[in-house]
Amino acid sequence: MTQKPTPQLSLFDSTCLIVGIIIGAGIYQMAPDIARGAGSAWGVLGIWVLGGLLSLCGALGYAELATAYPHEGGDYVYLGRAYGKWAGFLFGWAQMAIVRPGDIAVMAFAFATYACAVWDPLAGSAFPYGQQCYAVLATVAFTFINVVGVREGKWTQNLLTSVKALGLLAIVGAAFLAPPQPPRAETAGQLPYSLALIFVLFTYGGWNEMAYVAAEVRNPRRNIVRALVLGMGAVMGLYLAVNGAFLYALGYEGLTGSKAVAADAVSVALPRVAGGLVSALICVSALGAVNGLIFTGARISYAVGADHPLFRFVGRWHARFGTPAAALLLQGAITVTLIIVLGSFVDAVLYTAATVYSFYLGSTLAVIVLRFKEPHVERPYRMLGYPLTPLVFAGVCAFLIYSAVVYKPWIALVSCGLLALGLPLWLASNRLARHQSSPT
Repeated sequence: MTQKPTPQLSLFDSTCLIVGIIIGAGIYQMAPDIARGAGSAWGVLGIWVLGGLLSLCGALGYAELATAYPHEGGDYVYLGRAYGKWAGFLFGWAQMAIVRPGDIAVMAFAFATYACAVWDPLAGSAFPYGQQCYAVLATVAFTFINVVGVREGKWTQNLLTSVKALGLLAIVGAAFLAPPQPPRAETAGQLPYSLALIFVLFTYGGWNEMAYVAAEVRNPRRNIVRALVLGMGAVMGLYLAVNGAFLYALGYEGLTGSKAVAADAVSVALPRVAGGLVSALICVSALGAVNGLIFTGARISYAVGADHPLFRFVGRWHARFGTPAAALLLQGAITVTLIIVLGSFVDAVLYTAATVYSFYLGSTLAVIVLRFKEPHVERPYRMLGYPLTPLVFAGVCAFLIYSAVVYKPWIALVSCGLLALGLPLWLASNRLARHQSSPT
């Protein structure tokens, strides 16, 4: 059996992976707040287009890096080559201990919230941890599926992504078939445009995941770029269609004041089934993100373990299953711990924010650094709009880091402290490597 990654992901598989990770629960939870910051109906559509274009700037940078360096690990590879192996190690450590388990926990909590709305066997009991149980169950189940095999993981992803895309289109259809509601006189109050843009970019997050499985993509020189562009285009189209449907069914004031916007929009046409139908759709949408994050995240830990003896136990491709089984199991165990300790969707988001955008910033600037540092490397795709495009997205990342630190400084400090712990681990790993290579 294979003991290293092999190209098994087609263009369709790769596109489903991107779409499935990006479209989680954010579109349902954040659409009203984004509308409040946008200021008008046309502003709503405009800010979703702007968010998609800014995210595409970042995605094009990753497309250049992923096609030039089609190896497992994504940012881990790019940061190491651009700034030194210490930077790649820090990224791998942060993804293993902070970012990836936190992201999986975020989507697992989103699934759990709506799963409890569909069926909560513990409702009315003295046990208050029903959501955490659902979140843990989802994490364990999809970790197991991805340990068993790459085919099982990608087929699960393709199915969940197809169902969630069809479900979003069903919401759009139901909302447009219903008679539009009369405008409300009251509004829910405005939010700063900058905060609304942060929310939009959060809902578009996940396009960089393609880089983590580059070594498993068939014909990577062509399909990585195609998957990124097709995936981002599909997501932007779905987001615009959904928000257009919300505006048509509820009006701008109704959208800004809604507490359950998808259910409210569908209930105009299907009042008896709206709540359960929308909750089930959001469950599927969140599970698609959980599976995709589990699938790609373990490849980062695998890349770190393959290079650094301190984490060698996660750097092996399982001979029987053909997957990074040890990395998947470690990732699942950390995620379950975070679900138990953090206990909520919001705290899980805040746990990762500043660290995530710090590495986005570093990887985006790596496009520029590596063009100067390694000009001899063949680049099958060169970033459109260079150097303006990476600089624009780098500025967006810096703005989001500042916003996250200002909003919750103590949580940012905890995240930065864990990130800093990677430096002594880097030194310890180097000492271990020297010891193992020295003659006895």
